[in-house]
Amino acid sequence: MNRIDFPATANEAPATVQGVLAGLQKTLGFVPNLHRLMSVSPHVLAGWFGLMSNLGKTLDVKTRDSIALATSQANGCDYCLAAHAYLAGTFARMSAAEIALNRAGRSEDPRRAAAAAFAQRVIETRGQVTDEDIANVRAAGYSDANIVEIVASTVQFLMTNFLNNVAKTIVDFPLIEAPATAV
Repeated sequence: MNRIDFPATANEAPATVQGVLAGLQKTLGFVPNLHRLMSVSPHVLAGWFGLMSNLGKTLDVKTRDSIALATSQANGCDYCLAAHAYLAGTFARMSAAEIALNRAGRSEDPRRAAAAAFAQRVIETRGQVTDEDIANVRAAGYSDANIVEIVASTVQFLMTNFLNNVAKTIVDFPLIEAPATAV
């Protein structure tokens, strides 16, 4: 059961966020519980949407999905794990094996592996990463601007992880199971 009340339908959300919710409806075929939760504060939904839209112009989609999965796993957010596994599989055409690796902060692609691992280090250390962590992500070919983008993406996903963990948002994406063994 959700611990924070939010509109049962997108039509019940404030008028100021109807455009964002309509876009989600068009893209996904439904308006996820997370976004109806955020609509309780139109400023939060607008802020998230602006950040997500701008960060969507930085790293490639598979890298962003890898960061989302690594971050959501590190934060134990079942809602976001289900959502991002669905989105990664559906829109980025990522395999179940790649999704499982991403959850562990890894990837079949060495460059994406570095981004996912760095995102998890940012979470684990609360941003107090080591010089070695920075060197590792640079060695994978990321610029300082890319490092800032990885951190910003991690924080964007951290926000939704925390919102869903606090609210105990009911998962409305296909559930994702825990990996059977360590990947």
